[in-house]
Amino acid sequence: MSLAKLKALIKESNNIVFLGGAGVSTESNIPDFRTDTGIYSDKNMDYSPETILSHSFFIKNTELFYSFYKSKMIYKDAKPNAAHIALAKLEEMEKLKSVITQNIDGLHQAGGSKNVLELHGSVHRNYCMSCNQFYSLDDIINSKEIIPYCKECGGIIKPDVVLYEEALNSDVLEKAIAYISKADILIVGGTSLLVYPAAGLVNYFRGKALVLINKSQTPYDSQADFVIHDSIGKVLSQLADIS
Repeated sequence: MSLAKLKALIKESNNIVFLGGAGVSTESNIPDFRTDTGIYSDKNMDYSPETILSHSFFIKNTELFYSFYKSKMIYKDAKPNAAHIALAKLEEMEKLKSVITQNIDGLHQAGGSKNVLELHGSVHRNYCMSCNQFYSLDDIINSKEIIPYCKECGGIIKPDVVLYEEALNSDVLEKAIAYISKADILIVGGTSLLVYPAAGLVNYFRGKALVLINKSQTPYDSQADFVIHDSIGKVLSQLADIS
């Protein structure tokens, strides 16, 4: 189906949900994970990124975890791109009900989206593992030591991000399932749909049109009503231009 047909569907709908991954943030110069230039492409490390970003590694090798985390996972100066802006516009038009993201960078909120479900948490939220005191991203970045410690009790501060071996937040997951299962249109963008349980959320969609926007193919392409292999910022900007 054509882009014009999709725009017509979006113009008629007020129950759209967006499910996005790392590809949404690459146009803000944040590297993704699994492409040739992604975070996981460096073969000269003593441990794989998947190992470093696991719960057990965080507990046993906290300093090594934070060295990697601060250098590879935090992009404080990144700015929202055209995709983030377009999604916020669709929400403002009362067409988009929710943004469900696998990203931890907070750029959807920075771009103006209000109802954002963060499946994998956020670098902007950090908590002491001992007393649960909240700490901001600046607290982590500005820590004089590699491992940030709580000013209240001296405990280790942990980012509120979902590491390997950890379960997703059940409340966030249930809300995501509810939004997707009730949506008329599900737009999936910037994700290879290879990481579960996030990829499995597509299976809850029962609406009119499944839209996949990604530069490479996904396992769900054959199930989609619209498959667009192009820049997500460019495509979403076109879809949001329906006034």
